[in-house]
Amino acid sequence: MKTTVAVFFGGRSTEHEISVISANQAMHAINRERFDVVPVYISKQGHWYTGDALFDVKNYRDTKALLANCEEVYMRPIYGDTNLYKVRKPMFGSDVLRRIDVVIPVLHGANGEDGTFEGFLEQCGVPFAGCNTLASANGMDKITMKQILAANGIPVVAYEWFTDQQWHSDRDAIIERVEKNLGYPVIVKPANLGSSVGISAAHSRQELVDALNEAQRYSTRLIVEHMIKNLKEINCSVLGDADEYQTSVLEEPIKSGDFLSYEEKYLGGGGGSKGGVKGAGAKGSRRGMASSQKKFPADLPDEMTKQIQHLAGETFRVLSCHGVSRVDVMVDDDSKQIYVNEINTIPGSLSFYLWEGSGISFDKLMERLVALALKRRRRLETKTLSFDQNIFAMSKGNGVKGAKQC
Repeated sequence: MKTTVAVFFGGRSTEHEISVISANQAMHAINRERFDVVPVYISKQGHWYTGDALFDVKNYRDTKALLANCEEVYMRPIYGDTNLYKVRKPMFGSDVLRRIDVVIPVLHGANGEDGTFEGFLEQCGVPFAGCNTLASANGMDKITMKQILAANGIPVVAYEWFTDQQWHSDRDAIIERVEKNLGYPVIVKPANLGSSVGISAAHSRQELVDALNEAQRYSTRLIVEHMIKNLKEINCSVLGDADEYQTSVLEEPIKSGDFLSYEEKYLGGGGGSKGGVKGAGAKGSRRGMASSQKKFPADLPDEMTKQIQHLAGETFRVLSCHGVSRVDVMVDDDSKQIYVNEINTIPGSLSFYLWEGSGISFDKLMERLVALALKRRRRLETKTLSFDQNIFAMSKGNGVKGAKQC
């Protein structure tokens, strides 16, 4: 029998559309002779839908018409129940639509890549590809991630962080701290978003204020980083689990400004920008991260290539990652110092193009993700999660004498 693979995508995130693109790429890459593919689209309002119309990215131009041709579904948060249920229960027969064997989440950004969805899957007990709740949360939050990496000797740029409430109540002190410890220029980011959403460069105090006012629209936690002036950005994908993984070839994205913008990543630069790609727009969007302009493979000395691959692997390891991730590093072209910038635990396009350049085709990458999900499930089943004894049945009275008070 074929393995039924449910691909979840969309979601309540500023990266909703990018998730749709990545998921469609992934679903079309899955070998249908070995797997049954079930698309599960999560709307911007948080409702779940499935149906064959979800396989065609052109249908998302009219979401209302698209969803009219789909079935609204849900899962029950009961351990061991891996069924997909119909919201509209039939008068006769079962409300079970499909039984799911493996889930592949392709949910970029908040409410998906940050561990919230992974926690739900763990509650259901359904095998899934990718990082678990803890690794997803740590990888998504740029502050927590940098703290973990620095504690394990992985180089990160100097930074300051604070909450949006601190920014509102004590902005003068924060500005002074940033100027004293970092100086200008700096990069301002929401702590828990990807795809360059809410990110700005600041070269002066007024630009810093404007950038933080923009970033706080998206997150309660904010981070300001020292900006490397002569910067080279390099990306490396990692595949496997924290104990056994491999790294991909490297790429150098081409940016037109201080950092790689949302448009350059997913629309090929758009608007005739320097980072533009022929055929951008609808066609370029369908290609996702693969459409952005880049040097591939990155033109680097062999020793630096190996060092970056090592740091990418160590980042994956110390964050206890699983599945496929992409680690973005920064090279200071003046000092040649390498810094880990961030990890994307559900990378755009699942970084398939980096793996194709490493000798693993997209369909084989998807097979590896399914295999990794099932392998993790087998390992978890060997662990003790509860005890058979009932301490209440062991007591002679109505209570447990000397029991620890909750």
